[in-house]
Amino acid sequence: MKIVLSHPTGNRNVRAVISSLAQAGMLLEFNTTLAADPAAFWLKFLPGSLRSEWLRRTFPLSLSNINTRPVLELARMALPRLGFDAAVNHEKGWASIDAVYHDLDKAGARRLVNITSKINVDAVYAYEDGALETFRQAKKMGLKCIYDLPIAYWETVQKLMTEEAARLPQWAVTLGGGIHDSAAKLERKTQELELADVVVGPGSFVMDSLPTWSKGKTVIMSPFGSPEFDSSNISAGSIQSKQTNRPLRVLFAGSMGQRKGLGDLFKAIRILNNKNVELVVMGSLLAPMEFYRNELPDFTYEPGRSHDKVLELMRSCDVFCLPSIVEGRALVMQEAMSQGLPIIITPNTGGADLIEKGKTGFLVPTRSPEVIAEKIGWFLDNRSKIAEMGEMARQKAADYTWDNYGDQIVRSLVNYLN
Repeated sequence: MKIVLSHPTGNRNVRAVISSLAQAGMLLEFNTTLAADPAAFWLKFLPGSLRSEWLRRTFPLSLSNINTRPVLELARMALPRLGFDAAVNHEKGWASIDAVYHDLDKAGARRLVNITSKINVDAVYAYEDGALETFRQAKKMGLKCIYDLPIAYWETVQKLMTEEAARLPQWAVTLGGGIHDSAAKLERKTQELELADVVVGPGSFVMDSLPTWSKGKTVIMSPFGSPEFDSSNISAGSIQSKQTNRPLRVLFAGSMGQRKGLGDLFKAIRILNNKNVELVVMGSLLAPMEFYRNELPDFTYEPGRSHDKVLELMRSCDVFCLPSIVEGRALVMQEAMSQGLPIIITPNTGGADLIEKGKTGFLVPTRSPEVIAEKIGWFLDNRSKIAEMGEMARQKAADYTWDNYGDQIVRSLVNYLN
């Protein structure tokens, strides 16, 4: 039983699937754009930051089983730094992320013809926006098509984002490219799902977003994993983060837009109007800083940083809040929990299963700044309970591992393909 898997960048959840498929002897090839060899001698000549960035493209698989398509991805990474932003413009740029996905998809479809003439292939595994040509070719060859959908289906995304643009028009500029996807891109997404035999997703919010016409497809739901627990860090951080002689530090982490509910969180802080609450916002700007300061003058901004530094920042805070409107399953929730933070989230984060009310945190409705303010106020009034809740949150997050994520998908695929 052999599977060919494709993904342009190979993020954390992709690595977990690759690892589990390889361990089960099921992964024939992995198609991606860039793959680093951590043993390459020239790496020692790179500056530390560039070396770390390059090594992010290391995969748990022999390089002999990886096919790369580097040119467009290298251009996408380099050109904005050289001032050529137009080249990576949403959909239209020749080196846009859409162009990278489509190029790898077409190359993967062509390669499928070559490899099946030499060895039997049972299925292809591809991700949203990068699956159409691969699936078309697979169908011609009688192969199964496995479709990984890491975020809610596009119809749900479009509906919710359009409603947000009308509800909070000043935040519309922060909603990102998804609301501006062309009809052609949306049709491509529809065709990918139509061709899929199996749909893989990280939680019930994604699965519930699937259109009625697709409900007969086989679905595999497997929650993402959490970072591994480092007791030396958390024990030192817990003392600092649970101090009660300073303002309650509420952390938001992610792209600074209304898709993640930042406008609602800002309003909640305005409703509270309490100097004993400090909102810490870490993430990438989607509008000029002046916009955010006009919405909420007094918050602490923290720019993006390495993963280790993100976890360090989390340990300096007390509570994590992510009132998202649309997600798949936000990894940052489990990252915060793994560092001892109780959480305040909406069901649309994809993490409703993480909440044990009053123990690991609170689930609040979407678009509910008043309820968010109420829950932050609860933590302010019950600071003595935060350390205990943080420990329960950490233990809850530890139940979700990357090995389990990948292994659950593989077990389900074995049952399906057999």
